[in-house]
Amino acid sequence: MSTRTPVACLRDRVGSTVTIAGWVHRRRVLKSVAFLVVRDRSGTAQAVFAEPPEVAEETVVRLTGQVVANPQAPQGAELWEPAIEVLSAPEKRPPFALYRPEAAAGLPVVLDNAAVALRHPVLRRRFEVAAASVAAFRRVLDRQGFTEIHTPKIVATATESGANVFQLDYFGRPAYLAQSPQFFKQAMVGVFERVYEAGPVFRAEPHDTARHLAQYTSLDAELGFIADHRDVMAVLRDVVAEMAAAAGPDAPAVPAEIPSIDFAAAQELLARNTGEDPRGEPDLAPAHERWLCEWAAREHGSEFLFVTGYPMAKRPFYTHPDPANPVRSNSFDLLFRGLELVTGGQRLHRHADYLAVLGEAAGQYSDYLDAFAYGMPPHGGFAIGLERWVARVLGVANVRGATLFPRDLHRLRP
Repeated sequence: MSTRTPVACLRDRVGSTVTIAGWVHRRRVLKSVAFLVVRDRSGTAQAVFAEPPEVAEETVVRLTGQVVANPQAPQGAELWEPAIEVLSAPEKRPPFALYRPEAAAGLPVVLDNAAVALRHPVLRRRFEVAAASVAAFRRVLDRQGFTEIHTPKIVATATESGANVFQLDYFGRPAYLAQSPQFFKQAMVGVFERVYEAGPVFRAEPHDTARHLAQYTSLDAELGFIADHRDVMAVLRDVVAEMAAAAGPDAPAVPAEIPSIDFAAAQELLARNTGEDPRGEPDLAPAHERWLCEWAAREHGSEFLFVTGYPMAKRPFYTHPDPANPVRSNSFDLLFRGLELVTGGQRLHRHADYLAVLGEAAGQYSDYLDAFAYGMPPHGGFAIGLERWVARVLGVANVRGATLFPRDLHRLRP
């Protein structure tokens, strides 16, 4: 049996006889010649026939023939009169033409028919960018001495609150799908100092918006022996730069130092320039995030902006307060192209501080607090939403369009 050649390698095999295999991407029949465009994981290539073969688009085929140079062909080369073997014939037609440059289908059609719709090169590219981004996330943290961990997704206690969690029956007692690996990654700082995880998290938020999902992929990192949240921000900058470089031509430029603005200063800017007065609010509205990103692009030439010093009232209980002003937190959000992409900050690390913050509720977190009873270094971390990242990089308006088989308020299939 001939060794299969990826179609992207045809230009290097001119004059040779090769075997390619893939899907019939398009069939074009002209007066004196016919073309089959074949698609595999590496791209598309065409085969030339004097007599058109009777195969439908999306038929899985194997072709063996001579490679001939042609600068106008997709790979700069093509197969002439190859032998064709049908490996599998489709039973149904795709819901839209996969050979057209753009995916001419609305989001519901794409999501309902994802198994075939995602074969379209434009749609498939979103998940190639996702894969490259996760690989880059791992790569840069591996270089910086982090250890990858894999934490449970069924937990006994809600990570951030009793609301917005999926409860399930765990052998007769209540359990929850994890909102975050936060508790576990903090505990593992006491073991490895620096850890990361790429995995699913679950949020039972009844939001029906273009930015929310019930399940998404979270890229989490946590590191010990920090001075404060700015050490975390420096690592995050390196991570985002590596992920952007891996995303290809659509990648944003990441400055050597991402501009930063204090939360209160951001509210002052908004009050002076937008006709709204958000001062006193504990968080930024989506419209405010968009305006601040536009401001950062104008003033700093950056599509990224750190906002620091959020009020403690808005942050989870494990957030470290600003020692100089305890109503403020040593935390941050990273905004990117008008949207909050990353949340992070410094965590509490002393057992006594947790007891003081949790009060009577401390007993509900006994397993979590055990890690701090044995001594933990100052530490902090962050979490990046992978689907949001891909959607912003590629300009996908709805995060579901950058999500494999999304789960949201309405969708549980396919």
